[in-house]
Amino acid sequence: MRLIRSSFCLGLMVCTLIACTQFPELAESEGPDVASAPYPRLLSVEELAAVPEARTSLALTRSVQARIRGLEARAARLRGPVIDRATRARMARGIDDIPAPE
Repeated sequence: MRLIRSSFCLGLMVCTLIACTQFPELAESEGPDVASAPYPRLLSVEELAAVPEARTSLALTRSVQARIRGLEARAARLRGPVIDRATRARMARGIDDIPAPE
């Protein structure tokens, strides 16, 4: 029991240290004057309504729609059972039916 508790604490400490890691690709992506840049000005509802609607190209639209279809298909596959019917039936019979190794 003590070994399990120690292992759990060690694993928790490792996870905590990993969570504190700096991601270099994000840290290096901002320029040197970002820290001194002024805070962006907030827009009113009227100003936001006056912004013209963004237009997308047909290629971008098709690309996004294809990605949506792919993600929906993947989600449908993930909704299925994790354990197939034959394995579930074998598990329901219990461990008595498993042949002994030779």
